[in-house]
Amino acid sequence: MAISDRYDRNMTALSPEECAALATKRIAVVGCGGLGGLAIEALARIGVGHLRVIDGDVFEESNLNRQLLCTEADLGREKALVAAARVNAVNSEVEVDPVVTYLGEDNASELLSGFDCVVDCLDNLEARFWMAHACQNLGIPVVYGAIAGWFGQVCTVHPGDVSFAALYGEPFGESQHKKLGNLPFTAYSISSIQAAEAVKVVLGKPGQIRNRLLMVDLLDGSVDDMELR
Repeated sequence: MAISDRYDRNMTALSPEECAALATKRIAVVGCGGLGGLAIEALARIGVGHLRVIDGDVFEESNLNRQLLCTEADLGREKALVAAARVNAVNSEVEVDPVVTYLGEDNASELLSGFDCVVDCLDNLEARFWMAHACQNLGIPVVYGAIAGWFGQVCTVHPGDVSFAALYGEPFGESQHKKLGNLPFTAYSISSIQAAEAVKVVLGKPGQIRNRLLMVDLLDGSVDDMELR
């Protein structure tokens, strides 16, 4: 089985068969900001065959401190379009589908149908709940990630696993990320774990963070693992 030299350093962490399988997989990344930018980059570089990148927002100056895709030249540009251009520049073998819109109740199912995995890089709880509801109905696993200041958390939820509500409580509550700030290394750490989880999901690999919550505190250097009930 011939594998492009670009994937040479994937070996032997991934087998040639797994690399070939990745090229057939479809992953949707919802949110192209702090978490989404690096998740998209990692998934494109490792060779996921099709990415849909979804975000209705544009880059603004306050994004420059952490959002990998944001440069001074991109201020005012649509995040999803910038993300797609980055994927094309990094790996032209990847099909990328930019969608400039916000995910909500009316379009969640349409946006996510047909994908093998959804990576949640959103920053508001309402959109997260509509996404979770759609993925549950569509039978799609979701890799959740969230950050606040020095702290971040990751969890992978397959249909039938512990519900999204167990993680976040009420669907229309207030996110803590703006109160506690967003730091670049927190976003990069958590989104890297999300990308790893998404690859494990689509390849059916063991060790996924299921029915538990991985909590990372970069300020005190701790990693905790909490069972979800």
